[in-house]
Amino acid sequence: MRLFLDASVLLASAGSANGASRAIFSYAAAQKWSLVSSPYAVNEVLRNLGKLSPEATMAWLRLRPQLVVVDDIVSMDRPVIFAATKDRPILFTALAWTNALLTLDKADFVDVLGGRFYELDVLLPYDFLERERAAGRLSNDAIQKR
Repeated sequence: MRLFLDASVLLASAGSANGASRAIFSYAAAQKWSLVSSPYAVNEVLRNLGKLSPEATMAWLRLRPQLVVVDDIVSMDRPVIFAATKDRPILFTALAWTNALLTLDKADFVDVLGGRFYELDVLLPYDFLERERAAGRLSNDAIQKR
């Protein structure tokens, strides 16, 4: 499964060793998840990383090699009604390259969060992990500490 991690998830995973965002990284190898992001999201992380603790920068440097960075997609050949213009590249890129978009940005993704955008699932990291656990695809034995 290919998971797109937006900047909010990347920053949360760098900023805290606990929580669902970091757990995504911890489970990825054992679950055979490909963690995907884009230059647009990574640049947002780099702009905001200094607002977090110095430990967050060190965590980011450890986590970053797990990401596959794909080209940004800025337009689509399908009809789209999505108010958050600044987050369209995130949504379009995730749709083009992955199965699910994981975000903590409840405000900008309110219209699609917890649902689907075409064939793309749009979920909070916690909700994604709970879905995988409920389906029997995730156990605590699979977690790898980072």
